[in-house]
Amino acid sequence: MILPIYTYGQNVLREETEDVTPEYPELSQLIQNMFETMYKSEGVGLAAPQVGLPIRLIVVTLDVLKDEYPEYEGFNKAYINPYIEEESSETVMIEEGCLSIPGIHEKVKRPSRVRISYQDEKFEMHDEWVDGYLARVLQHEIDHLDGFLFTDRLSPLRKRLVRKSLTNIIKGKVSCNYKIKTAH
Repeated sequence: MILPIYTYGQNVLREETEDVTPEYPELSQLIQNMFETMYKSEGVGLAAPQVGLPIRLIVVTLDVLKDEYPEYEGFNKAYINPYIEEESSETVMIEEGCLSIPGIHEKVKRPSRVRISYQDEKFEMHDEWVDGYLARVLQHEIDHLDGFLFTDRLSPLRKRLVRKSLTNIIKGKVSCNYKIKTAH
């Protein structure tokens, strides 16, 4: 089932999330719905707060990048209770966008590698270093779980330059090709 994407201005995007337990009702169906929603909206990552749920769950697909990054062919993964444990000191500046902030794309500086801990769909624990585009996507999505958006990481000047667009999103004056739930 395709879920609406909550846009900038929705309170759930600023809440800190709760860990998911194996008893979470219909978790596998929720994960499936999040994957369907992400595919339909042409995203590469989706965090539970973006579909209105304050829980630590994200889904990622990098298969769409397989032409440019062959190593990502078939990459579709759910991360339950992901946390960034460590970051490299080396950073990279790459343009980001967000399904919850349609129409805005800005360069964001982030560590090039991160060590993350998470559980898979069987609730088995994992701890691994990731780099490249996957590191970027995971940092962006884990930010959502901690109540942050990529626009929070912009310089004061860039924040001023996108302020009007963000206000329009809050007011519901936004157009995109997927189902959204605006603050207004």
